[in-house]
Amino acid sequence: MSQVVSLPEAPRVALEPLCVDLDGTLAKSDTLVDSLLVLARTQPALLLALPARLLRGKAAFKAFITSHVTLDVAHLPYNRALLQFLHEERVRGRALYLVTGADLRLAERVAAHLGIFSGVFASDGEVNLTGTRKLDRLRAQFSGAYAYIGNDTPDLPLLAHAAESMVANPSLRLRLRMHLGGIRPTRTFVEGGGWLAPAFRALRPHQWAKNLLVFLPLLLAHVSAAGRLLNALLAFFCFSFTASSAYIVNDLLDIEADRRHAQKRLRPFAAGDLSAIAGAGMAIALLLLALLGTRMLPPAFTGWLLLYLGTTLAYSWFLKRIALVDVLVLSGLYTLRLLAGSAATESHISDWLAGFSIFLFFSLAIVKRFAELENLRSSGLPPRNGRGYLIADADQLRSFGTASAFAAVMVFAIYISSSDVVVLYRRAQLLWLIMPLMILWLCRIWLLASRGELDEDPLVFAFTDRMSLVIGTAVAAITLLAV
Repeated sequence: MSQVVSLPEAPRVALEPLCVDLDGTLAKSDTLVDSLLVLARTQPALLLALPARLLRGKAAFKAFITSHVTLDVAHLPYNRALLQFLHEERVRGRALYLVTGADLRLAERVAAHLGIFSGVFASDGEVNLTGTRKLDRLRAQFSGAYAYIGNDTPDLPLLAHAAESMVANPSLRLRLRMHLGGIRPTRTFVEGGGWLAPAFRALRPHQWAKNLLVFLPLLLAHVSAAGRLLNALLAFFCFSFTASSAYIVNDLLDIEADRRHAQKRLRPFAAGDLSAIAGAGMAIALLLLALLGTRMLPPAFTGWLLLYLGTTLAYSWFLKRIALVDVLVLSGLYTLRLLAGSAATESHISDWLAGFSIFLFFSLAIVKRFAELENLRSSGLPPRNGRGYLIADADQLRSFGTASAFAAVMVFAIYISSSDVVVLYRRAQLLWLIMPLMILWLCRIWLLASRGELDEDPLVFAFTDRMSLVIGTAVAAITLLAV
């Protein structure tokens, strides 16, 4: 949501040069942090060199980052309300200048992309152009007569001495200090609706549905002890907090790729609605909460949770870019939830359930990739997410996925015809009624994916799809009758 707040009663100064800050102002994100995230994803070994570079000064540090990362300036989350105003001012004949603490090479690329600036002032590898240094530069360049647009407290000296002061998405600190200093902005460019809603979306709470798998070992063992149920509930939240922490890390590492994606560009970090620094703090806090909760669960659960965390981070960093390895990891993470639930509730997980879950979740992991390729094929776009798949792989993935789905069905059929099932079910023959329902659901998932109608994780889809809920309810009812 974009909003421009104007104060029409304030006098307008006639066409002084209008100087605009970049980070947090013209762009809602911090380009230095964005560049660091791209560096961490593409050249992680260079992270070891950063402390030494920082000792040489901030300007040299920024120059080093810019020399190794070519940030995609075309897809930065620009403040659209501000950008529209700048275009209008340029039409009026006003000279516009990009004045930023970012490295000069990056700032010039932004200016060249937007094509509205008469000049660029930025850090040059020796001088870090922020605060009073920026003020001195503008005073010398424009003899003190300039208008300025900023967003945070480092911009305060420039706003205080400007002939016309404007702000874009101003921080609370800046608003308070401007109020105390008697500085009244003539315009305020606001884009976004606060931090709480984006922070909630960054957690991806809809993905927590996958973590209900930790209850499954307990339910299949027909155990209803209150203490074990509480352990399963605590394990669910520990897994959910850890998963959200990993999702945030994944979104931060993929921030540039997400900005090029039609839907993912709306994610909080890609859209600039939530800062990367806030995201890092959230990820750490969530992980600490999860680890605190594990202290009340058996030690084996902590081991599985840490394995899950390490695997998801490895997946986010590089494993998801290796074809087939990525889906094996995803399917393994589903099975890992079952093992963690078994450890948390001290319930035995049968060999049958382990085998069934491996085939089932491998099929569901593949259908997600297949759906992505089918959607790309229908839109005529090539894969650009670095997953390692080609459009031509879709048919082969369909073969792998459907074969694995029916292997899961076969394992289930062998299980319900075995002697093991008699121990847990008095009317085990009723379990055969689950077979056609299972086949129906799996075939329907693959059918929807082939039609390009599956746009999310199949398990998450199952919790929102009416037909899936009906099938799930019927399976639960049959299971209860068989007990």
